Amino acid sequence: MAKLVYSMVSSLDGYVEAPDGGIGTGAEDEEVHTFVGDVFRSVGTYLYGRRMYETMVFWETVPQEADVPPHIRQYARDWQAAEKIVYSTTLESVSSAKTRIERTFDPDAVRALKAEAEHDLTVDGPNLAAQAIAAGLVDEYHLLVTTSVVGGGKRFFPDGVRLDLELVEQRTFDSGLIYARYRNC
Repeated sequence: MAKLVYSMVSSLDGYVEAPDGGIGTGAEDEEVHTFVGDVFRSVGTYLYGRRMYETMVFWETVPQEADVPPHIRQYARDWQAAEKIVYSTTLESVSSAKTRIERTFDPDAVRALKAEAEHDLTVDGPNLAAQAIAAGLVDEYHLLVTTSVVGGGKRFFPDGVRLDLELVEQRTFDSGLIYARYRNC
């Protein structure tokens, strides 16, 4: 059975989106980007809400020319190779290959997908992740924590959730960003 992983860049105070949109720096540096690419290279399916898909679809169009850094070209190839499911009631069409739209998030369908999948899945975006967490579907949580405190916005974890997690991996980068991988106990 494949795992469902929830991963996002978060501010030090736990927000994935600040009121002004930004959450700090560190995630865009080459060392971090290469690490993230290596960690998620084996993902077979990305589960996105509309807004996260609209952000990530950039990777469908990254040129493969020599002037694009190798770690960016590799991440684009890996993203393009994976399946994508976009949960949206408003999106009319997708602009990437291997992508389909689902109108509602169905926990039973995701359970079946996990049971059948040969590669792990990710759920990306705090709103969609909140639904997966509430349904007990998330197996691992990967946080990339910046050095910024933003004081508000959209939180990594939804309100009202209680989880007991085990830290299974951690890494600190030269930029100050911290990676922490947790799994359910």
